[in-house]
Formats: sequence, C-alpha cells, structure tokens
Amino acid sequence: MLYENPLESRGGHNRWKWHRCPCCPPNIGRMVASIGTYMYGQAEGEVAVHLYCDSTATLDIGSAEVKLTQDTRYPWDGAIGITVDVAKPTRFALNLRIPGWCRKATLSVNGAPVDLKAATEDGYARIEREWKAGDTVQLDLDLAVEQLHAHPEVRQDVGRVTLKRGPLVYCLEGIDNPLSLNRLRVPAPSSFTANFEPGLLEGVVTLAAEAEADATGDWNGDLYRTAAPKTETVPIKAVPYYAWDNREPGEMLVWLRGG
Repeated sequence: MLYENPLESRGGHNRWKWHRCPCCPPNIGRMVASIGTYMYGQAEGEVAVHLYCDSTATLDIGSAEVKLTQDTRYPWDGAIGITVDVAKPTRFALNLRIPGWCRKATLSVNGAPVDLKAATEDGYARIEREWKAGDTVQLDLDLAVEQLHAHPEVRQDVGRVTLKRGPLVYCLEGIDNPLSLNRLRVPAPSSFTANFEPGLLEGVVTLAAEAEADATGDWNGDLYRTAAPKTETVPIKAVPYYAWDNREPGEMLVWLRGG
C-alpha cells in the first residue's frame, strides 16, 4: 500500500505491507460495501449510472424494479454495454454520466443512434422511454491519449506535461525506461500507442511513444560546458500512476519535460 502519493520518486519511496496507523483497511472495507451507491442512483421513475464497471444492479424506481447489467472492460476500453431487464414494459428515464474528460462519445439504444448532444444535460445523457426486457444500450467513450499542462503559476510543473488516457493519469518508471527520467523530453506532437498487457500488473493498458533524451556520451566527464546537450531519440513506456512501485523499487515521474 501507499499512504502518500508523490508525483516523483528517486526510488526511496516504496509500498509497505502494513501502515503503523491502520486506518486504510477499514476505509477500504467501507468503500467496497458501499460501492453500489457510488455507481448507481435510483429515484421515482429515474435510474442513473454514475460509474462504469462490469456489474449487475437491481434498482427500485417506485413503480417497478429495474435490473441493469453492464458489460465493459472500462477503463481499458471505452465500450460500455448495458442490458435492461424488467418484469413488464416500464417507462422510466435512464441517465448515463458522460465524463468531463471525454471529448467524443456515441450512444445507441437497440442499435439505433441517439443524438448525444441533444440528450445530454448537466453531464448526463437522459433516455426516457418505455423499456422492455432485453433492451440494450451501447455507450462508447473515446479514450484518447492527452498531454496535460499545469497552470503557469505551478512553478514545479512549468514546461512539463503529464500523460492521461481516459480517466487515468500515467507515469514513467525506471524499470521500463532505463535512463534518468528527468533527461527525457516529450515532444508536443508525440503520437502514443495504447497496448493492453494482460500479464503486467494484473492487466493494464500501457502507453508507448518516441521521446527525446539529453545525450551524455559526449560530455567526457565535464560537469558544465557552454554547448547545449545533444539529443537522441529513445522509446518510452508509461504505466497507470495508481499501479506504480508494484514491481521493484526505482525512479518514478509523473510530470515530464515537454517539447
């Protein structure tokens, strides 16, 4: 576990098996027990899906019970399928959260496209209709890789970027990038590829790209010189920030030098 969440590590900040102030385990227990209330909402004639995860929920809308089954690999994949099950045809509104980070999404009911812009209000797409058992909803969220910049007054992050894909922030670890991480520079137009690696960290999507690194081979032992460092192209690999330090101790960096 990690009690603190640094955005940079030289390798001396590591997870431990037990924290001397053991408040996290019971908090995790409470969260797991109440996860359904974070994911779904119910009211008279209304159902809301706040979070996306492979799951099944039975909800009370006053006049009937509604069973929703989500089929998704989110957050690794933006495709979210929802199947409705009701004892008899029932009219209610299904509200689906459209995350603020999502730049592009599509929505359909039983294969028929829904005008997402017209249906969305206050961050939720609202579909009100008479639902029947077996009706399906397909929501596809575009999980684009983006480079985020901090406010210019955040002096520690000036000239730096961090990587994000969908809802997840990424970081670089020394185990995947065998040179000093602060030597790396991510050019602004860098094209990242997302790769699902089932055998890594219990299955995660990693990001890969070409970056620039300040070369050290021609410094001949000098500490300073008037000529700027030469650069070389190197491959980089990023993992989800939540999963760092689960392999071996080493350097980690969230905010990378930008191009």
